[in-house]
Amino acid sequence: MSRRPRPKVVTLSDAAAARVREVLSDKGGGFLRVGVKNAGCAGMEYTMEFADAVSPTDERVDDNGVSIVIDAKAVLFLLGSVVDYEVSPMHSKFTFRNPNQTDACGCGESVTIVPAQAAE
Repeated sequence: MSRRPRPKVVTLSDAAAARVREVLSDKGGGFLRVGVKNAGCAGMEYTMEFADAVSPTDERVDDNGVSIVIDAKAVLFLLGSVVDYEVSPMHSKFTFRNPNQTDACGCGESVTIVPAQAAE
């Protein structure tokens, strides 16, 4: 009996991948670490940082030429998310499109996320 393929926890848009590859190249390599933390008035904030190593409990996803690592505790909160990179005359920033996000605070700094449910 074959197992169905596991979905990628997080994927990157072309714009986000290009920007991350650029920054990682300037750093000399590494990984993009994506996660969530308890913070803000809506309950959670997305986190992004660059990492030099992968922990044994991390989920690793290779997408669009970038190696992404996700802490095991954040997987169900991020499942199905797409990270994008937006540029406008006023700002440039990474954004998350997360199907598990149910609300956001008025200032846009924190979000409410419910964990993804296991597929039947």
